[in-house]
Amino acid sequence: MTRTTPRAEPVVVVGAALFDGGRLLAARRSAPTDLAGRWELPGGKVEPGERPEDALVRELREELGVDAEPVLRVPGEWPLRAPYVLKVWTARLRPGSPAPRPLQDHDALRWLAPADLWDVPWLDQDVPAVRELTALPPLAPRWAP
Repeated sequence: MTRTTPRAEPVVVVGAALFDGGRLLAARRSAPTDLAGRWELPGGKVEPGERPEDALVRELREELGVDAEPVLRVPGEWPLRAPYVLKVWTARLRPGSPAPRPLQDHDALRWLAPADLWDVPWLDQDVPAVRELTALPPLAPRWAP
C-alpha cells in the first residue's frame, strides 16, 4: 500500500489592477532583495477565513494607504512559489480616497497609460496577469499593445 502525502491547499495572494483615469498603477518592490527593483500589481496574502475581495481592500489600505473597491475578477490564476497562487481583481479608488503612496515593501509607484504598460520590468509572475488585463473587453480597445 502506498501512502500519499496530502497536498496543502494553495494560499491565495491577491493582486490589484488598480485603475484611475484610464491608467494602471504599478508598484516597484523594495523587498525582498531578489524582487527589489521589479514592478508588480500591489496586493498580498489572503488571511485564513478572509474573503479574497476583503483581503484586496485590506492590502491596498496597508500597502498604499488608499480606500479602494474590487470591481472584476480577472480570469485565471498564476502559480507563485509553492504553496502560493496569484489571483487578480480590477479595482478602483473610492471617492475621497487619498492618493496612493508606497507604505510597505515598495519604494515607488507609477501610473501607466496603455502605451506605457510594458515600460517597467514587471515581476515574472505578474506578466501573465498584466497580459490578461489587456484582453478584458472593457479595457481591450484602450490597452491593446
